[in-house]
Amino acid sequence: MKKALLGATLGALALGLAAAPNEAKADEIGACLITKTDINPFFVKMKEGASAKAKELGINLSTYAGKIDGDHETQVQAIESCIASGAKGILLTASDTKAIVPVVKKARDAGLIVIALDTPLEPIDAADATFATDNFKAGELIGQWAAAKLGDKAADAKIALLDLTPSAPSVDVLRDQGFMKGFGIDIKDPNKIGDEDDDRIVGHDVTNGNEEGGRKAMENLMQRDSEINVVYTINEPAAAGAYEALKAFGMEEGVLIVSVDGGCPGVANVKDGVIGATSQQYPLLMASKGIEAIKAWADSGEKPKNTEGLNFYDTGVNLVTDQPANGVPSISVAEGTDRCWG
Repeated sequence: MKKALLGATLGALALGLAAAPNEAKADEIGACLITKTDINPFFVKMKEGASAKAKELGINLSTYAGKIDGDHETQVQAIESCIASGAKGILLTASDTKAIVPVVKKARDAGLIVIALDTPLEPIDAADATFATDNFKAGELIGQWAAAKLGDKAADAKIALLDLTPSAPSVDVLRDQGFMKGFGIDIKDPNKIGDEDDDRIVGHDVTNGNEEGGRKAMENLMQRDSEINVVYTINEPAAAGAYEALKAFGMEEGVLIVSVDGGCPGVANVKDGVIGATSQQYPLLMASKGIEAIKAWADSGEKPKNTEGLNFYDTGVNLVTDQPANGVPSISVAEGTDRCWG
């Protein structure tokens, strides 16, 4: 299928788009996938899943991504392009889950179905549907595991929290707050990061969800307290960076790192002892379900239904570790490797 650049090559580069929209034939269903970045393995796999399902269903898929996690303006421009292209639907992992809402409304008013993947919008019903991990549960599982592994020493833990971006999108807040609840920390306002008053919290820093950000954030927090022994990370690239910072200062022994994602590199890091436990998500399922929902909307006007008792479609989560803890459900690294998404 012939590829067309958005406006011109320089214009597309200025937008920071991972790919320009395709020229759709009159009888084709057009769809857009807009992710936070095209570098994070999670979003790479999401793109692969969406592309495969779109090919299977005969949908013309255009893909876009921000330059970095937190690049809100590029995502706004991408939605505008999708509206102009005549697409039937948008799959979106929003960098700023509040600020994106007005342009999402514009898309829905234009007749597009907008489905949030992985990261719920705020409010969640600003999108037509959400396919996601239960991100609070994902955080809660790694918090419970870390507390159980420390046992009585959890009462004197020194905890570093490596979050996502200053805008604190919903996925950032949910995982952070879930971890603290699981660890036994009073989370105060569940919609806000950093308002806790527990002396065990050394501090929060942001990572932009990548390895370099994780390293810098870990270095910053080690300067506050060199006795950190628990590290929560928003995702596995940030966890890898945190480990490298700890290792550089000879502090990697005796520090529990926990994370969320469950990609194959992350599961391998659990096997190697870099990460103690991670909560595994399933982005291929999110993406394929999203494409199926756009097809159903285009064919019949039908919208997807939520998981019973929830306000989103739950694509599942499993704690992956070879050090199971009493009372905390988990799967082995071997099973996590079989189910990981690359």
